[in-house]
Amino acid sequence: MARAPLTPDTVIAEAAALADESGLDAVTLSAVARRLGVRTPSLYSHVRDHAALLDGVSAVALADLTARVAEAVAGRSGLPALDGLARAHRSFAREAPGRWQALQRRAGPSVVTSDAALSIVALTDAVLRGYDIPPGERVHVTRLLGSTINGYLTLERIGSFDHSEPAPDDSWDRAIVALDALLRAWPAAPDQAAPTENP
Repeated sequence: MARAPLTPDTVIAEAAALADESGLDAVTLSAVARRLGVRTPSLYSHVRDHAALLDGVSAVALADLTARVAEAVAGRSGLPALDGLARAHRSFAREAPGRWQALQRRAGPSVVTSDAALSIVALTDAVLRGYDIPPGERVHVTRLLGSTINGYLTLERIGSFDHSEPAPDDSWDRAIVALDALLRAWPAAPDQAAPTENP
């Protein structure tokens, strides 16, 4: 069978497949070239360098995750939407571990300003509109959600929960319920203009 012609998309797709099979650290230009049956220099007309290759995997991962989140939160609000958002991240981390790792790195401008990045921000904001959270507080909530979800998934991935009871699924469910309760009682922003007391 004739080999498909090289394009940026085919190179990135092969890199993403390698990431899911062997981990993101395995994704190098030479490793991808071997999988494609070409010499490493052949890739440079399609991807600038190793950082661009990883950014490509991050972009693919972000688009995949965004599609999952969109489906998981559609028509939902409050706890069901929050649960859908979190479970979309968890299922992606389990089913596409290398691509999920690609979302845990500092990506370049082309990734963070992509349509997928803007979409996932909008989807997260839509979930937060189901709670009584002022717009100015949503960035803090978004950072908390990201830290909690990604932190849990990182610990789960490295097996930190494998040696104790209850099962990680039980703690995950409790964490989502706790996040819902926190979002429903999100504290007001401190008054930046509060006068200081005279000594």
